Amino acid sequence: ISSVLARILFCPTLAYNVVMEKISSRDWYNRVDPTVILGALHFRSMTEELVQSEKVRGVITMNEEYETKYFCNSAEVSASLLALTLYIHCKAGRSRSATIAAAYIPHQGGPEEACKMLASVWPHVLIRSAQLEILQEYFKQVWFRVQNWQTFKENFNNKINTK
Repeated sequence: ISSVLARILFCPTLAYNVVMEKISSRDWYNRVDPTVILGALHFRSMTEELVQSEKVRGVITMNEEYETKYFCNSAEVSASLLALTLYIHCKAGRSRSATIAAAYIPHQGGPEEACKMLASVWPHVLIRSAQLEILQEYFKQVWFRVQNWQTFKENFNNKINTK
């Protein structure tokens, strides 16, 4: 029943997002760092602007197929048009895509700090508790290994350089 409700409410809530972008201070997308843009649904009409102005080279779509079918470029068209930066989106750019962006951004303070950083450039980010738990586990597993690998390399290089 929830998937049927989601399909019924998709267009009205998408229209709400479009209106909010027009009448409020909410932007459709914002740059998170030099390589990542977080935003709402990547409309076909935005492609040229994103490629030319923002140098987008890839798109991560956190949508169901029915949500993108009539509004977005196909994967093949996107692959042939895109140039330098990653655009991560879902319908509104608040939760699903923000979770992926928070996981993508290396942040020393962990997932909470990554989410705060996202919210500083994209104020309507809404990371729910279940998503934060997933991010905490991800940071524990992935960034812990990265930090251990960097420490190992530094120690190894120090031993080699002192010989």
